[in-house]
Amino acid sequence: MVVTNHPLGSSAGAQILAMGGNAIDAAIASVFALSVCEPAMVGPFGAGFINILLSSGESAVIDNYATSPGAATPDLYAPIADDWPWYMKAVDRKNDLGYLSVATPGNLKAWVEALENWGTLDLNSVMQPAISLAENGFPATRYLVETIEKNANDMKASPATVEVFLPGGKPPAIGELIIRRDYAQSLRTIAAEGAEAMYTGVLAQTIIDDIQRNGGILSMDDLAGYETKRREVVRGTYRGHEILAVPPTSAGGTHIIQMLNILEGWDIGAMGFGSPDAVHVTAEALRIAFADRFVHMGDPDAGEIPVEWLTSKSYAAERRAKIDMARAGEYTAGAPRSGEGSHTTHLNVADAHGNVVSMTQTINDTFGSKVTVPGTGILLNNNMSLFDPHPGHTNSVAPRKRPLSSMSPTIVTRDGKPFMAIGTPGAKWIFPTVCQGIVNVIDHGMSIQEAVEAPRVWTQGQELELESSYPHSVFDDLASRGHIMCSAPRIAGGMSGITFDQTTGVMEGGGCWRADGTPIGLGGGDARPGSGWGSLAG
Repeated sequence: MVVTNHPLGSSAGAQILAMGGNAIDAAIASVFALSVCEPAMVGPFGAGFINILLSSGESAVIDNYATSPGAATPDLYAPIADDWPWYMKAVDRKNDLGYLSVATPGNLKAWVEALENWGTLDLNSVMQPAISLAENGFPATRYLVETIEKNANDMKASPATVEVFLPGGKPPAIGELIIRRDYAQSLRTIAAEGAEAMYTGVLAQTIIDDIQRNGGILSMDDLAGYETKRREVVRGTYRGHEILAVPPTSAGGTHIIQMLNILEGWDIGAMGFGSPDAVHVTAEALRIAFADRFVHMGDPDAGEIPVEWLTSKSYAAERRAKIDMARAGEYTAGAPRSGEGSHTTHLNVADAHGNVVSMTQTINDTFGSKVTVPGTGILLNNNMSLFDPHPGHTNSVAPRKRPLSSMSPTIVTRDGKPFMAIGTPGAKWIFPTVCQGIVNVIDHGMSIQEAVEAPRVWTQGQELELESSYPHSVFDDLASRGHIMCSAPRIAGGMSGITFDQTTGVMEGGGCWRADGTPIGLGGGDARPGSGWGSLAG
């Protein structure tokens, strides 16, 4: 089963499974294909996290988040405000638009690392679907066209971006073929030379020359010195299930477990999905998590992060005791006792052997920095916008530092066997949304398709946002409890997931209307009976 946010991304993974590849092979094929046909969300010059559960029971997390350039300083940007909603913005948008917003990428290095460590096919083989899509073209979906329309003014600053995505100065029509021949050639170079093509090779030099000609500070030393981090998975439990989540540099996994620990004190299923009580306790858990996130979360290589304390049942009980069912609360960060662009892609893959991959990857905002390096077709990230532009804080700019993320590719097991893989794009909306997806399945008994499409809620302490499909009566009830209500057309992006029926062996994939979510399952196979997850539903 392969679930991505574009049908051609899912198709690439299914093709690799059909060739005999495993879940890791298929996941890497899918993400390369997505870098072609979902270009606003992901590319090799980006950042992310890969969460893998192998059939042996071994877990692995690759932290391939971006790092700041070595020349970055705490006063690199001038912040425009000291409070929300403009707190993270810098003067002249230098931290989110153009060459000074570009951080050292980790995506390509991690994709190749995962393939080399746990895949069964070679890099050239898994890249062929992506190369074909780039060379021969793919039809523009409505989602992609609308994304281009919303970002057209910013994209016009980069002629190489305009050439591909704004032909004739305007967005392509829905269904119009988009061809990316320069990017196809870059992919061929990577297929032949491996990740080093973009970290030490001629392709790397081409990129750095363009960045430095245009006021950026990323250097060849930054690319050559980049290292992924192999992290220990963060573990928690929820109603008899084990949660395997990504650790800091992402705050997502820690706060999913923290929120689930808080929610475990109520019978959420009995409250009913979408009821005022269920929304209220979810919102309160969110406010608590965000209060802790702002104070305690950052790059674990730059300071100690109290993950064990934040994910403990005892701390959750302390926080839960302060929640008033009748009133919205105000929360500050807890104090341990002594002693995430907003646009991303997510994919899940599971194979017949029991290997599961959940990975969230990005170039941060839509189309990243909006810059395409001429002659390469490669879009550059704008991950520097994830740093706090104010000096002196946990997540402030510093040389070769990872910014804080909310990415949450999550795997849930029961009795040691896969139960669910789930994740979503959406910056700081990610971990609250993934948490709700898990609750939808475990507490409300939803299918994975229902769970990823269900209406969502979000707050980080200010307004309480509910998707507009919630009834007016729910808005009114929550307002009477002191919540400042806000209706949102959508919260976060295209969540996707896979669930596993541990009795029948059936896999079910779900993809979301908020993106071009597409589950593709592969059934059948050898005429001889086999073991593993051999059945599917989509």
